[in-house]
Amino acid sequence: MEPGGESGCWFLYYAYGSNLLRERLLLRNPSAALCALARLQDFKLEFGHHQGRTSSVWHGGTATIAQSPGDEVWGIVWKMNACNLSSLDKQEGVEDGIYVPIEVNVHTQAGKVLTCRSYQMKDYVSGPPSPQYKKVICMGAKQNGLPTDYQEKLEAIETNNYAGPVPIMEEIEAAIKAEKINSA
Repeated sequence: MEPGGESGCWFLYYAYGSNLLRERLLLRNPSAALCALARLQDFKLEFGHHQGRTSSVWHGGTATIAQSPGDEVWGIVWKMNACNLSSLDKQEGVEDGIYVPIEVNVHTQAGKVLTCRSYQMKDYVSGPPSPQYKKVICMGAKQNGLPTDYQEKLEAIETNNYAGPVPIMEEIEAAIKAEKINSA
C-alpha cells in the first residue's frame, strides 16, 4: 500500500459529518462508493465556527474532529476516484483555509485498519449546528447503520434552532426524492 492508502487513481475518504449521507456527498462527488463503516479512536466530534464565523451554507456550526483520548468517532470510509479530490477539497473549504486535509487510521467493523483522508477545521470557536445540518448527519448515520448508541449521541446534539432557508438542504432532499422515483 502506498502512503495515503491510495492505489492508482482511487483514495479513501473518512466522513464523519454531513458526508455520512450518500446523497449529500454525491451532489459534488459522483465517484464515491461505500467502502466500510469505521471508527476513529481517540477523537471526538465537535461543532464550530471557523474564526467565529457561522457557515453560510449551513447557518450554524459545522462538524470537525478533535483529539480526545478515550473517545471515538464513527463514520464512513468512501472509496473515491482521484478526479473528485479537488471537488471534495473545495466542498470542505480547503482553499479558504477552513478545513485542512489530514490522514487518519480508522478501524472497520471487520477489524481492518484503513488509512484515509479526512478533514479537520482549523481555528474554530465552538458553536452548535443548525437543525438542518444535524438532520443530515443523523440521516446519514441511520442510512448507513452506524452503531445505535452513537446514533443516539448524534440525536442528542443541541442545535441553534435556525429556521430560515438552507438551499443545500433543499438540493439534498430533491436528490433523495429523485432517487425514490427512479427506484420505484
